[in-house]
Amino acid sequence: MAAKDEKTRRAAWQPATQLVHEGTLRSSFGETSEAIFVNSGYVYDSAEQAEARFRGDEDGYVYSRYANPTVSMFEARMCALEGAEAARGTASGMAAVAASLLCHLKAGDHVVSARALFGSCRYVVEDLLPRYGITSTLIDGRDLAAWEAAVQSNTRAFFFETPTNPVLELVDIEAVTAIARKAGALTIVDNVFATPLGQRPIALGADIVVYSATKHIDGQGRCLGGVVLGPAEFIDESLHTFLKHTGPSLSPFNAWVMLKGLETLPLRVARHNETAAKIADFLGERHEVARVFYPGRGDHPQHELAKRQMKDGGPMVAFEVKGGKAAAFEIMNALEIFRISNNLGDAKSLATHPATTTHQRLTDETRAELGIFDNTVRLSIGLEDAGDLGADLDQALTSAKG
Repeated sequence: MAAKDEKTRRAAWQPATQLVHEGTLRSSFGETSEAIFVNSGYVYDSAEQAEARFRGDEDGYVYSRYANPTVSMFEARMCALEGAEAARGTASGMAAVAASLLCHLKAGDHVVSARALFGSCRYVVEDLLPRYGITSTLIDGRDLAAWEAAVQSNTRAFFFETPTNPVLELVDIEAVTAIARKAGALTIVDNVFATPLGQRPIALGADIVVYSATKHIDGQGRCLGGVVLGPAEFIDESLHTFLKHTGPSLSPFNAWVMLKGLETLPLRVARHNETAAKIADFLGERHEVARVFYPGRGDHPQHELAKRQMKDGGPMVAFEVKGGKAAAFEIMNALEIFRISNNLGDAKSLATHPATTTHQRLTDETRAELGIFDNTVRLSIGLEDAGDLGADLDQALTSAKG
């Protein structure tokens, strides 16, 4: 009875509490901070015990490519935050994306995907899957009719990110997952831009959620990592078997860094989002800026959807400058606090030119279709003072126009 009462109490914890305490496994030394188990293998009391573990008759660790105590703590904490039955950590965000698709699909299957994807995600859908006999249809993720029209008799998965990288288009999670469910397909959502605190895809009906933990979960640009969350049957059977035999496992040290990052995630995300809203409004008033993309602003074409499925506008801002690529480069080069990087989700504010970095492999026509132009700049808002960031953008915009 006491154990059941404790489980009930823990289920009522708010995210800030879950992200400090959930999933902790203490050793016999009673450490306060989670331990890093850097070992690759494990020993057994007997040959019979080893046999039982490998057969699955006894719980326990057998090899850190399969599972590791530090990684297990990270996975349990992410499950509590996301409201998922199970999770598996991966070596990177792209490992999470690729594994979530490949563990489920086989030759002859079909995927419907939003066309607005991070460059590497689009590569997986458009170039990698067909090598294994898996076809795909890319559609405008904002168009519900397009999702319905793309369904085939062999459609097994829907895949999309929302908000999208880099111009922050939204996909209606609840409506699209309803279409997928009717078609008998799994819905896989990349939730990186919104963060797990800003949007809850599973609560909105999604089956699988993937993250690049490299981004806001770590939050300080230190480690690579990813995670896939979803139903226990999918995670513990399809995904676990795939990861066990293909090897993109999350390192124990990186998992420990992610655990430490989760402890401060609510504080950091709140600051990111508050400042991002201010920066978006600041840019919206500048005559050097042709257009601002931010779901939290009333001028975002999907602002009402953002209010329904997101808690706030998020930590990312994009904008178009007047003057094309030369003006975009001039402004970026004039920035002093914002650093030029293709990464995001860092404590440091970062500026990216997607057309020549994250989405450079796409054709000009494809980029135009996605709303990515030579004058598009993406900002990842960090933890600096909002006034200082505004002043930095001010001087860069002012100097560039001269």
